[in-house]
Amino acid sequence: MDATALANAIAQGRTTAPAVMEATLARADAQAGLGAVARLLLRDDIPAGADGPFSGVPMLAKDLGSHARGLAPSAGSAAMRDRVADPPQDSDFFQGLRAQGLIPIGLSTTPEFGFALSSEPPGQPPALNPFDTDLSPGGSSGGAAAAVAAGIVAVAHATDAAGSIRVPAACCGLWGLKPSRGATPMGPDFGNYLMGIVGEGILARSLRDIAAVFAPLQPEGATPKRPRIALASPDRCASLPADSARHAARLFEAAGADVIRAPAPDDLGREAHAIAGQILAVSLAEWLEALGIADDEVSPLAAANAALGRATTGPHVFGLSRRIQQVSHAALSLFADADALLMPILSGPPPRIGAFPTDHADVAAHLAKMEALAPNAALANIAGLPALAIPLPTAAPTPTAVQLMGPPGSDAMLLALAATITPPPITYPAPIAGMPQ
Repeated sequence: MDATALANAIAQGRTTAPAVMEATLARADAQAGLGAVARLLLRDDIPAGADGPFSGVPMLAKDLGSHARGLAPSAGSAAMRDRVADPPQDSDFFQGLRAQGLIPIGLSTTPEFGFALSSEPPGQPPALNPFDTDLSPGGSSGGAAAAVAAGIVAVAHATDAAGSIRVPAACCGLWGLKPSRGATPMGPDFGNYLMGIVGEGILARSLRDIAAVFAPLQPEGATPKRPRIALASPDRCASLPADSARHAARLFEAAGADVIRAPAPDDLGREAHAIAGQILAVSLAEWLEALGIADDEVSPLAAANAALGRATTGPHVFGLSRRIQQVSHAALSLFADADALLMPILSGPPPRIGAFPTDHADVAAHLAKMEALAPNAALANIAGLPALAIPLPTAAPTPTAVQLMGPPGSDAMLLALAATITPPPITYPAPIAGMPQ
């Protein structure tokens, strides 16, 4: 069951939009200990949904990225929350979501300034993995992933600057698309643009939900007559994620694709990760200065990262823009003999709660831990490539996901290619709130 099924149930009269909304708010209250939801609108402040394919379906906005009306993102920072006013209008991205009938009702938990692959903002409850609450649902869209996996909402807004859609998808067994650079609108303020490395999208329980949300943004996709998929697993991946990638490869082979072995793009991935880290530091320094936030109002890790950003010179930042283009150009060679690249997302299981502390100033160690958990994830961001997370069950308590990465602009092709396979279903901890049983 997914957002499409929930919308169909409303349209067919098997339930009503108000009943679904009440069930959603009740589930959010009952699951407050999960830490997935950072903020909810008051019931009287939630508008009715528009007509569209998801008419009447509630969703969460992320506490970072494009904004929904009445819900100012504060990036997991109390200092930022004190300084930003709720916007009276939707961003361009949320205008599109609302036009499809989705109803933003609150904000999902994200790490402070999005700078972790877990979602444990200082001074707030951490987001927990619904499959195993000793583990994280990932980051930075971890609250979004936890909410969808727990059935609080059927879909949730997510953003991805260095794996932040795909990592939570892998931690919680969800579908998610990190789109090509420029494929989704980020106006009118472009507050989370990050030199073009961020993609915005949703996390969902089904491919059809992802495809329906992106349909207005993408031309219809078609798979090549004989798709060529390169399977590339880094050596530093443990057996479970590597096995999951091989399992996905067998599914594509059975669907008529040619699967070849290819070396993992580790050198390019490490270069991309280094660039992303520097962009995040410079962005944070600018962000704090613009809002008048002092270093003692944020965590030691954020303060140290902002200091790195302030120490970065203008010529170096200009050089980063060139390096982005060089990595983007080099990444095109990955598709010389393949239509898509199939890789694990995580190197192992989801991180444990507390794996990414912020009470220290060792930015380099923090970044190294992120790269070790999600090797080569930042490559899609720096090179502007689309990457689709495909969920798979495992023998462990938590499911996983693998990623299918394509050349720029191949978003619709990846969705169409994924539609040729039928992965084994994920058994989620709870049904979606409001879904007729």
